[in-house]
Amino acid sequence: MISPADAPSSFVLELDKPIPAALRGRVMALGNFDGVHRGHAELAREAVELAERLGRMPAVLTFEPHPRSVFRPEQPVFRLTPPAVKTELLAQLGLPLTFVLPFSRDIAAIHAEAFVDDLLLGKLGAAGLVCGFDFHFGQGRSGSPEMLEARAMVDAAPVVVVPPYAFAGETVSSTLIRTALEQGDVARAAEFLGRPWFVRGVVAHGDKRGRDLGYPTANMHLARDCRLKHGIYAVRMKIDGVWHDGVASFGSRPTFDDGAPRLETFVFDFSGDLYGRQVDVAFVSWLRGEAKFDSLDALVAQMDADSLRARDILAGTPPFLP
Repeated sequence: MISPADAPSSFVLELDKPIPAALRGRVMALGNFDGVHRGHAELAREAVELAERLGRMPAVLTFEPHPRSVFRPEQPVFRLTPPAVKTELLAQLGLPLTFVLPFSRDIAAIHAEAFVDDLLLGKLGAAGLVCGFDFHFGQGRSGSPEMLEARAMVDAAPVVVVPPYAFAGETVSSTLIRTALEQGDVARAAEFLGRPWFVRGVVAHGDKRGRDLGYPTANMHLARDCRLKHGIYAVRMKIDGVWHDGVASFGSRPTFDDGAPRLETFVFDFSGDLYGRQVDVAFVSWLRGEAKFDSLDALVAQMDADSLRARDILAGTPPFLP
């Protein structure tokens, strides 16, 4: 038997299978939550407050993969947070359990009424529901917050609809943040996320050119849907729970091979072996665009300048919390 204290951080919902009784009866925050940005944090706050008022535990219901990737696979959405990172960030906001509904065309075809009655109120036994003002669901996206309120009222399950959340005079959205990253404006993205945008991956062997140039780099292959602008960035890398300053290049290495995009990070004042280790790289500031150099000497001179500038920027940036 699963007790609330032992509940998993992530639970995959299968419509034809029951869920453990101990996981039912939560206050459910609903949405995709890609990026887990400031607007999502406000939605999480409302869910936690409602759960406290009702004496229940809060949880999340989200969808994987992103619905847009199902309907337009030839144009996969630029994901800001992969599933494991999303679950981790939501837990930090006070939502310790994430229910993941595997999204498919069959799921999309479920009538909105059945989605509420059979899944949310029936299978999950939701004690309360919290969603954004633009949350739509069910066949043809016919389900709306208003319909959610009407259906849940029958079971006396309160519904909180969170209005648009504005920061610095703009409505926060995942689309706004994606656009900032596509432009290389990682500082703007961080403002709306509420923290620097970061990627997580395993350090892989590269071509060892950086070592020969005096700049050994930790190489990572990012997701194919990543549309971060190619260029040079001041970054921090999290290694064994500790953030280290560095400078990174994301792009195709035009001086050498114009190959597949790769993230190459030079960590300042660090000499450990990172191959095969999982790390996070957080983007603090844009330095410059990718460029092709006529000689290795010119490239190294620019790398020296990039490193000095990155050190200066990071020295004035507050340290990250673990």
